Amino acid sequence: MNAPRATTVRLTVAQALVRFLAAQRTERDGEHRRMFAGVLGIFGHGNVAGLGQALLQAEREGPGPEGGGLPYVLARNEQAMVHTAVAYARHQDRLETWACTASIGPGSTNMLTGAALATINRVPVLLLPADTFATRRSAPVLQELEQPGAADISVNDAFRPLCRFFDRVSRPEQLPSALLGAMRVLTDPVETGAATIALPQDVQAEAYDWPAELFAERVWHIARPPAEAARVAAAAALLRSARRPLIVAGGGVHHSGAEAALTALAEATGIPVGETQAGKGSLPHGHPRLMGGVGSTGTTAANALARDADVVVGVGTRWSDFTTASRTAFQDPGVRFVNLNIAGFDAGKHAGLSVVADAREALTALTTALRGHRVPAEHEERQSRLWQQWNRQVEETYHPPASVTDRLADGVLTQGTVLGCVNELADPRDVVLCAAGSMPGDLHKLWRVRDRKAYHVEYGYSCMGYEIPAALGVRFADDTRDVFAMVGDGGYLMMPTELATAVQERVKIIVVLVQNHGFHSIGALSESLGSQRFGTRYRYRTADGHLDGPPLPTDLAANARSLGAHVIEVRSRGALEKAIAEARSRPADSGPVVIHVETDPAVSAPDSGSWWDVPVSEVATLDSTRAAHAVHTDRRRAQRPLLAPPPGGAS
Repeated sequence: MNAPRATTVRLTVAQALVRFLAAQRTERDGEHRRMFAGVLGIFGHGNVAGLGQALLQAEREGPGPEGGGLPYVLARNEQAMVHTAVAYARHQDRLETWACTASIGPGSTNMLTGAALATINRVPVLLLPADTFATRRSAPVLQELEQPGAADISVNDAFRPLCRFFDRVSRPEQLPSALLGAMRVLTDPVETGAATIALPQDVQAEAYDWPAELFAERVWHIARPPAEAARVAAAAALLRSARRPLIVAGGGVHHSGAEAALTALAEATGIPVGETQAGKGSLPHGHPRLMGGVGSTGTTAANALARDADVVVGVGTRWSDFTTASRTAFQDPGVRFVNLNIAGFDAGKHAGLSVVADAREALTALTTALRGHRVPAEHEERQSRLWQQWNRQVEETYHPPASVTDRLADGVLTQGTVLGCVNELADPRDVVLCAAGSMPGDLHKLWRVRDRKAYHVEYGYSCMGYEIPAALGVRFADDTRDVFAMVGDGGYLMMPTELATAVQERVKIIVVLVQNHGFHSIGALSESLGSQRFGTRYRYRTADGHLDGPPLPTDLAANARSLGAHVIEVRSRGALEKAIAEARSRPADSGPVVIHVETDPAVSAPDSGSWWDVPVSEVATLDSTRAAHAVHTDRRRAQRPLLAPPPGGAS
């Protein structure tokens, strides 16, 4: 006679958490995936005996009914490991992610920036910060923040405004509801972002008899809500009345896997497509309807069409100031917006006609509703003409004439040359990755994307230091693609540490380290705002107290080499081309490669013909500031409130 099956399992809180995470799955369109690829972490006294022990035990037991099968990766910086998890999740269309564990105090608060980045970009990541004793039996413990007027507060309460879900497990009985609540948010395409479960260190080690069904395999369905037929019909009617429509493709196109649906709509109707940073690659380079980036860092082609557009269809975009050029991009007096978005919050922006739905479903329905309709021939002809003009500028930037190169110092290249070399020599499936500085803007304008997963620029939070750990995350997600992390010296100095993690895990990432001796992007902005590049260059302080002495002798190539990376230093275009070929030829398990190249920050990419609203001091003694304020005041006159309702008044 068989023994009755146990209805409870005795485990610690940490052991139960690990076993639960290992059993979570996602499903969309019938495709099943594991939700958590593993756990990224750094152990300290707040989690080493709890989650650390649980992960060790799960690793030793291996996958199966008694083991977690949840891999652990030791990171070097807590913020960085969240970036790794975010990049992994983004590359996996938000269907998979990692959990991140950190110790009490500074270890946990180091994850705050990563939490904000994940939530802003609507990407799921589970954060497990250790917390102070729930019992308070040893209070105050090492690294505890005491609030005399609120003893139940810890530093982890700082996660609350940054996350889409927050809970603190002060008793074992609270763990199941916390886990299910976090999973609900992580797998909801509308609500997703960072989810945080704070774990007091004493509770992590506490044993409890858990219901066995808590650890059963659980499949979370990722919904594709359809568009309401009446809203689609209204959107189609508005587009049929338009003479100069434009589609703006945002990150929701990629999250939904809606690239083919967008292509079908553009091809059937002739409507041109501009792209946000997150939406770049929605159409492949060379498609006749693709006009490239739109907004402050867009192409002149897309921005010219945006300026004159009478109906603008936003697909999966949150309409950031860079996309709208601070509300100056769309200048037609009667311009109307149609917003296809899974989130009602975004669908209602700019007083648009909101179509709340999954991007793929909405685009498919709209294509059907527009059957037989096509934009005027002159609108298509203008698209072709504008794109050809812009494409010539890209070619000249990628291959600058002698009038530019002859002015460069020996061994120094232009940033456009560097981007062009990588773009032309990388495989179409290889991924370019960037986040902050001047390169994201240049990539948005210039980069020719030939695969839906080949462009990864984090421009929601635009976080310096994202590039190297994020490249690791993309490579964890797909080791069949090379990943080129484009990072300036400023971003590199923020967070080079995960090179050591890439060495540890034998993961090849290719870091193109662009040395320009300061903050190129913010320096140019500073100059345009009348602040004369103050505090943006890496220079010695002079005897009179100013930071405008000779360049600092910082050797970033030596730094990367000391962390275990294979470093190639280049001083010419030919050497850069050879370095790229060498890096790509190295085995997948050979570890990180850093290509160090120096560029001239004074040579910029072609101007977008657009604007970004950064306020200038209204009162100043500096002539440069007063002149910049006059320009700013003039540009603000072009800003539009974008409040007019759609025809019929139905938003």
